Parts: sequence; structure tokens; C-alpha cells
Amino acid sequence: MDATSFCLLSLLPSRTSLLHLAVVFSLLHRETLGQSSQEFYGTLIGNFKNYAHGISGSVYAVDEDTVVIKGFSYDGSAPDAYFWIGDDVQPSPRGSIVPYPQSYSGEEPPILGSFEKEDILLHFPKGMKLTDIKWLSVWCRRFTVNFGDVRVPRNLRIPKKEVLTEFSRLAHGLRSGNVTVLDERTFYIPNLHYDGAGPDAFFLVGTGPSPNPNGLKVPNEQGSLKPLRGYQGVDIEIQLPQGRSVHEFDWLSVYCITYKHDFGHVRIPKNLYVPPALGQTKITTRGQEPESLTNCIEPIPGKLQIRWSLKNDEFTVKMTGKIEDEQYMAFGISGDLRTTKMVGGDVAVAFYDRASDRLRVVDYYMTDKSQVIHKSWRLFIRDGDVGMTYLGLVQCDGRRGVCPDERLGGKDDVEYVEGERRNGIASVTYRRAARTNDNRQDIPLSPSARIPIIAAIGNLNSRNEANYHFSERTGLGSDFTVDLGGENQNQCAVSLSQSQTSGNGDERGRSLEPWKPQIIIGQNRFKAQIGPTGGKRGYSAITGHNSWGIAWWINEKLIPEIYVERGQTYEFEVEGGNDSTSPAKYHPLYITDSSEGGYGQKSVSDQAKEKVYAGIAFDQQGFPYPSAMGRLCEWQHKTTDKSESSETLEEYKKTLKLDCQAGRSGQLIWTVPLDAPKILYYQCYTHTNLGWKIHVVDPGFRLRRGELNAATQSIIIPPLLLLLVFPAILLR
Repeated sequence: MDATSFCLLSLLPSRTSLLHLAVVFSLLHRETLGQSSQEFYGTLIGNFKNYAHGISGSVYAVDEDTVVIKGFSYDGSAPDAYFWIGDDVQPSPRGSIVPYPQSYSGEEPPILGSFEKEDILLHFPKGMKLTDIKWLSVWCRRFTVNFGDVRVPRNLRIPKKEVLTEFSRLAHGLRSGNVTVLDERTFYIPNLHYDGAGPDAFFLVGTGPSPNPNGLKVPNEQGSLKPLRGYQGVDIEIQLPQGRSVHEFDWLSVYCITYKHDFGHVRIPKNLYVPPALGQTKITTRGQEPESLTNCIEPIPGKLQIRWSLKNDEFTVKMTGKIEDEQYMAFGISGDLRTTKMVGGDVAVAFYDRASDRLRVVDYYMTDKSQVIHKSWRLFIRDGDVGMTYLGLVQCDGRRGVCPDERLGGKDDVEYVEGERRNGIASVTYRRAARTNDNRQDIPLSPSARIPIIAAIGNLNSRNEANYHFSERTGLGSDFTVDLGGENQNQCAVSLSQSQTSGNGDERGRSLEPWKPQIIIGQNRFKAQIGPTGGKRGYSAITGHNSWGIAWWINEKLIPEIYVERGQTYEFEVEGGNDSTSPAKYHPLYITDSSEGGYGQKSVSDQAKEKVYAGIAFDQQGFPYPSAMGRLCEWQHKTTDKSESSETLEEYKKTLKLDCQAGRSGQLIWTVPLDAPKILYYQCYTHTNLGWKIHVVDPGFRLRRGELNAATQSIIIPPLLLLLVFPAILLR
């Protein structure tokens, strides 16, 4: 340890936390790399040497292709001066311009004006990196004069993004690819999955050995601090609030604050040497269209929207469509630049790839009609209009048909940027150069002329390739042309991705009716498993209680009301998890008079107010412990929560899958006391609001006609009991 380190440590109070020590070491680490302990700009490259026109400033390496010049000065009097980089021994005409500002109109970058101690952020041209150059100069191109330069040292340590682990998988289907720290404030989370069922879940960062509710909320990818909704294979970036740094925190979590549960987290190592957050990292905000995508058309009304922009001869396109998992959406240029024509068309096809569990976009070319194996027209009537739907079934044999460019010997020239699926809507953003090197399958795109476009939605075949397409329109043969180089051509009244409503309605604005309560009567054996709450139609709507996203499923039914008789014995097979080290996977069952449960998390005084009937025992010191626990069997969403679109619980159950861990079930055997009250509850020992009612009745009890009618669609009665129940009801 050097003298500076020793002196700093000696000034620390004896009870300073390990976090403070880590911060001190981080600051010392930065000082050794030539950066201030107060502000971080990257690695110091050096100071400009002035040869003319008052050049000055300190240059820092922000990342591999970005530098920042602190306090840059230049008198601006030269006629043709630019920032200039190269790999010759000395600055020379063989260098390259680094445009400033980065965005400009016209073919040539702007000539440098005057600067007085200004901070300049420079992005190198695409493909050029700090490790490829030997100097940065202020260079007069017309007279080939170097006004000032700074030399790039060999073996310069450059801040770089750091790849962390994936999210731990603790609850609610949370999983992801490896999380990357892009800079001191920005996290990139690829392939994020989360069922959205947690009622109060946020991205949270904090300190300490494990996630806790004292952390700091991080806005989602939309910049919002509302509770998180579901994600299904989405790539997102999130950013810490201004003035905060990744160096302050030990973990990033998806955390339910109300119920104090960690759904999954990533550990943040100390001494990361990542780029400073100077604005060089551009995060994409979802839920609102990026400012650059100012053009929008809707070639298939209500089903497919296309947004795009053109910059530096590169098109950025966002396709948004209402498609199912086995369908695709396509958009591109007509095969005939005078009229709409499928044959010869150059299109991008976007779809969900089950194998990789991600959205994809592929470059396609349509050769001819020789592979059309079936075509027909279907008459339809919609909103009083009569029209025809064309069904064209095509296939690719590697030589003809509707084929990916690569299957025809060409090159895939569309670059996937990002995508997401939510509530039946898929969005994929991609880029494509106006002119590519594939002259056979790619049509050059002219930004100065109106050209006809083609679009479709259809089904995928077994190869995950576009099969037949279908679209509906009132009338035939109409051309759809667009000006690809134009701006602010917005023909979309509302974004498909924003057509969702909040409150008690679904994405189409319909009010959501609660599902009918489930009833189990006449059974002595029950299987208790964990599952989702059913969103706005399920647990909360039925019980009037809030939930943290999971609930008991008894005999494969969501929180049914169970009828038991006094004096009879009942057996519960418990599969709620037995790993006490993982609270999200630990749900012992017990029977109580409390409508909320959660005995294990209550204070002694609150426990005294609750009467327990089964599932809890006491040790010799009188401390309670759960006695009914077993392996975890959990009903999980196959994708995201589909409760809003499921009219009945049975429909909803089809969107779930049962996942059981290895191990044995637990057992709770309960003989109902003769003096038991009319209403009891089955609950979770470690969490509140997972269970529901147990109706305690006398032997021979029968449901009344009105009660039976109210539950006709959800009642579970053994067939033998029906012979006894229904005659009794009819006689009343």
C-alpha cells in the first residue's frame, strides 16, 4: 500500500462500512489512471500541443471509439479546419475527418468554428477505434497544416463495457441473457423475460449482500417509475438517475417492494472500469416512437404499421404488427417500381423464433410465381363493405419462391436492432443500407422518388420461413406508394404499441369481468400448488385483497372455496416449495382464521391475535415453525400473463404450464374441530394473501339452489355426490 492510500485509510472512522472502503479504493484506482476523484471523464490521453490558432484542451478516452476534450479552445479563423485522426507517424493528409457535431445536414461535415474552453464529445467514424490511430489533430485540409495535436500512447487502458451474469431465476419467470454495464449509468439487459404478475415490482439497485427494499428505483426502458409490466424476450437498456453511478451499488434486482421479494438479481462487481456517462450511450425509449422515426404508414389497417427514417443513406425501419407466435409480418419494396407487385419484391420478414426464444428479421426476395401451390379468394363483409381476401400459398425450394436471400446465394442485408412482444403485438426495428452489395436480391432504395411498397401478414412453415400470406382490403389492385426520403409523413392515428389502456380495461378498452369463483365440495383430498393470481380477473377481483403475484392453486383451480364438514378428516398434498433460503420458492401451507395469513412474518403480538388450526408446530422454546411443506410445483406462464384476454379461468389455464421440482410432496392432515367457525382460510406461512376460504359446515350440508346456480360453471362435485345433491335441491 502506498503512502497516499495509508493516509486516506487512517482518516476513516473505525466503523466505516465496507462500501465506503470500496469507494475509497475505486477513487485511488482512478487517480492512478490520471482522472479526478471528483469527476470521471475516462482515461487521460494527454493535452493538445498548440502550433497555431490557440489550440488547447485535455483529451480523455471515453471508450474505444469516443473521446472527450475538456476545455477545448480554437480561434476558428482557419477556412477548412476539422478534427482529424490517422495512423501515420505525424499528422498528414492521409487522415480522416471526425465530424463535429456528429449530426449535420449536407454531404460534407461542417468546418470547425471558434471554441472557448468548451467540452467536446467526439465519436469516431464507423469502424475506427482508438487502438487504430496514433494522434488526434486540428487540421486544415485546404492548406494541409496541423494547428495542434495530441498523441495516443501505446497500451492505453481504455474504459470498456463489462459483461456480468444473467439475472438469477427466482420467481415470476424472470430470466435474461448476460447483463452488460455500458457505462457508469447504463445497463443493457438482453432477452428479458418476466411474466409481469408482480404487483409492485421495479428495477432496483442497492447495497449489501442481497437485494432489499431499501434500494433505489431505476426507471424502466420507457423512463417510467411505474410497476413493471411483462417482458417476453425483449432487449432493453435502463439508466440510473442523473448523478448516480454503478460504482455505488452491489446489485441490480427485479424486486417487489410491497412484499419484499427478490424475483431475480445480478451482482455488480467492484472496481469496474467502465466508460463515464457523458451522453455517448444512446438508449432507446420504448412505448414512444424514437424522434427519428417520424414517418408512419399502416398498410394493413389495425394490424400492421411501418415507421421509418433515413439518415446517412441508411434506413431504420420499425415493423409493428398484431401477429401470433406462428405468424410473420413483412414489409418491403415492390418488384415493379411502377406498381404494386409481389414478384421480384425485396422485403424484410419479422417473426418470433421459438428455438432461440427471440424475435428475428430476415432479408427475403420473391423470384416468381412458379412456387405458388395454391391460391384462392375469400369473400368477406366488414363494417358494411364487401371485399376479397387473397390467399397465396408459396414455398421456397432454394431456387424459386419466397426465399431468404441467403437461400438464394445472396446476403442478408437487414440488421436487427431490437424487438419486443407484448399483449399480442410484436415490434421489430432493423436497419438496411439504401444501396447494398447484393445486386441480385436487393433493390436500391431511392430517397428522392415515391415507390410502391408491399406488406403482408401470414403463417410460418416448419422451416420458420414465410408460407402463405393473407391481408384484407376492400377493393383490388390499388397501389400503395411512399416517399422513403421524406419526413413527418405520419398516417397512423395511434401507435399499435400504445393502444393499450390502463385501469380495469384490457388493451381494447373492454371492461374486465372477474372470473367466477371456484368451489370444491365433497372431496377429502386436495393438492396445493403455487401459480399466478390471474391479473385483474383473478385473486384481487375475487377476494378484494392485494397480492404479490402468486396464489394457491388447489386441485388445479385458482383459490377455490373449499367446503369441509365438522368432524371429518382431510388431507392436503402440499407442493409449495421447501427451500427456506429462497423466500420466493418457500410456501408452507397452514389453516387459520386469518384472511391474510403470513403467520411467520408477523410480530408476536399479531400472532397472538390469530388462531391456527393446522400446519404449524411449536418447538420446546415455544417458537413456531411450519410443518406442511414439500417440493415446489408451480403453474407458470408459457409466455406473458394472458389473463386479460382469457374470458374464463379454463381459457387462462391453457396459457400456463406446470413445472415441478424434484423431491417429495409435503402432507397436512386435518380433522375439522366440532366447534370450528363457519369460515376459515388456507394460507401461506411465509407470505400474506396467497389463499382463500374454507367453508366449515355440518354433516349432510347441501348447497342451496341459488348458491349452486351462481357457481354452476366452476363447481367441482364428485359424480357420486351429484346423485345425492341434486335430488335434495329439487325437493326444496
